[in-house]
Amino acid sequence: ATLVLLMFPGADSLADDWVSQRGIFTVQYESALDPIEINRMHSWTLVVTRDGAPVEGAVIEVTGGMPAHDHGMPTRPRVTAELGDGRYQLDGMRFHMNGEWEIVLEILADDRRDTVLIKLVL
Repeated sequence: ATLVLLMFPGADSLADDWVSQRGIFTVQYESALDPIEINRMHSWTLVVTRDGAPVEGAVIEVTGGMPAHDHGMPTRPRVTAELGDGRYQLDGMRFHMNGEWEIVLEILADDRRDTVLIKLVL
């Protein structure tokens, strides 16, 4: 079954800016699956900027899960490539059930660290 992905604040991931907790970084993402389907392994492209400029050379750690169910991701997503212009390949994304998910991106670039929290509902 194909499931529709609902995101906050809007429906188009690349149209949404996810601002880090301290306001240092802004992230947009695009899923290779549109819409995202349950139990399908897929990749995301992350676009990381700071003050409107692409962030190069970032180290991005990815965690997440379903807070309401008190469990993490069923996989260990990780950034596998820097694609240039602030874009990063995030592989290993999979969601194994419907509900509210949180993706947590810990970003370190130019000795600045901040956290981006992406909330979505499958």
